[in-house]
Amino acid sequence: MSTQASLAPTLLPSDLRAALAAIVGEANLRDDAQSLALVSEDIWSVSPHRALLIVAPANTQELAAVVRLAAQAGVDLAPRGAGMSYTSGYIPATDTTITLGMQRMNRILAISKDDMTITVEAGCSWKAIDDALAPLGLRLPFWGPMSGIWSTIGGGLSNLNAMFGCGHYGTSSESVIAISVVLADGSVLKTGARGTDGETPFYRHYGPDLAGLFMGDAGTLGIKAEVTFRLMRRPQHEDSASFSFKTGPQMLEALAEMARAGIAAETCGFDPGLTKVRMRRMGMTADVKALGAVMLKEKNLFKSIKSAVKMATAGRNFIEEEEYPLHITAEGRSAEGVAHDMATAREIAARFDGVEIANTIAKVIRAMPFPPPNSILGPEGESWVPVHGQVSLTNAPKMFTDIKAYFDSMQGAFDRLGIHTGFLFSTLHNNAIVMEPVFFWPQGYRPIHASMVEPSHLAKLRQLGDAPEASALVNEAREQVKRICESYGCAHFQIGRSYRYRESRNEPFLRVLDAVKAVVDPKGTFNPSGLGFPQ
Repeated sequence: MSTQASLAPTLLPSDLRAALAAIVGEANLRDDAQSLALVSEDIWSVSPHRALLIVAPANTQELAAVVRLAAQAGVDLAPRGAGMSYTSGYIPATDTTITLGMQRMNRILAISKDDMTITVEAGCSWKAIDDALAPLGLRLPFWGPMSGIWSTIGGGLSNLNAMFGCGHYGTSSESVIAISVVLADGSVLKTGARGTDGETPFYRHYGPDLAGLFMGDAGTLGIKAEVTFRLMRRPQHEDSASFSFKTGPQMLEALAEMARAGIAAETCGFDPGLTKVRMRRMGMTADVKALGAVMLKEKNLFKSIKSAVKMATAGRNFIEEEEYPLHITAEGRSAEGVAHDMATAREIAARFDGVEIANTIAKVIRAMPFPPPNSILGPEGESWVPVHGQVSLTNAPKMFTDIKAYFDSMQGAFDRLGIHTGFLFSTLHNNAIVMEPVFFWPQGYRPIHASMVEPSHLAKLRQLGDAPEASALVNEAREQVKRICESYGCAHFQIGRSYRYRESRNEPFLRVLDAVKAVVDPKGTFNPSGLGFPQ
């Protein structure tokens, strides 16, 4: 991690700036120092390079024209959605980078209840889609990460997501039917079966699945413009349960068996360290908001009152301090089916010595799926950063044990520098577990945090200033966790410039990948050095 350096600005040629303004409008260009500094950092890192300009196109046509002009001018392009990367995924890697601000392309273009599809622009947020579909009784199968209030569709597909619905339907890309992608020459590639007019996507697979090439590409192969997802009817029945386990391996064994059984729409587990942080962060106001959200979600007054009484009775002390809680939600078309899934969950938890506890957190997660991203800072204003790996079901307990042993070996240094760790666990479909170790340390927040955290919440936090020694150790620890993940053959979301992707691929794979890059972006101007491509 680094702090923002004082950089002498690289000047954009005036004729290029004027030409870009003619495409998107002068009001949609930003080159003030504050804005350029903001897009030149992410939650973890600050680039040694400063973006030349921020260009915000309004639609696919403007985006294609901007990309075409940039190619002619020989400048690099870095697409930026909500800016929530922690892997240096969108920050400029050269002194000649223009940032594409994608959040203006946020329209829902079409919803077809009959064909069960929705088409949106890549700058649309997951929450905006869910809000539009809810009155129609529809939903995306995978319907968003917890950061969905801000996170954009384009960013989610470029980096991949987990959370809501992923226990049944996998990650974000598995709900995609078709995409329209702008290539480096400004042409627009369209995938999927598209009807007789060629503009009405309804099914993904028609010959080779080219849509998959642009999923998880870290914005290096094309700029996503429009995306069509398949829809499903919103499940009419759901229930949740929470369990507490004595050890992490026990919880992971139970989580793996629940994944194999296919019973949970989503799962969310914590270790004692993260539970303590969550309890410190949440105050009475947050408790009241959560209680209100759960009551509003219930479908009748009796259930609403019952949920409120249960939550109030449980209070904040329903999780033993040194145990591992697991929260799951089941959903389905019938109450009987959901009840069967919940009974199976309870049987599995008991098999691994899990004890059922109040399902307060599980209910709040569903009732408030897209909270403000205040959790990108610790309870006292500390910096926060994750590292993660998608690991096989059988390897998850062993990998956790190795990471935990490393953390235990570092505990003295962590304590001396005020570094706290935690773990988040979730499942992907029925064959992978997402393991996300997180770090909190006394490094003060930066503009990227201030741009996202609620002002009322930020006002309660201290500005802690720089903590270079602690930041260096967090960086060292993250790298060690990555090496442990590599030893278990993990996959990763949000590869950006953080994970050693190319090193994990064999030579024929790289030959094909590089051939694709040579066709779609022959000069390497899309997000240079992202995904491990040479700069």
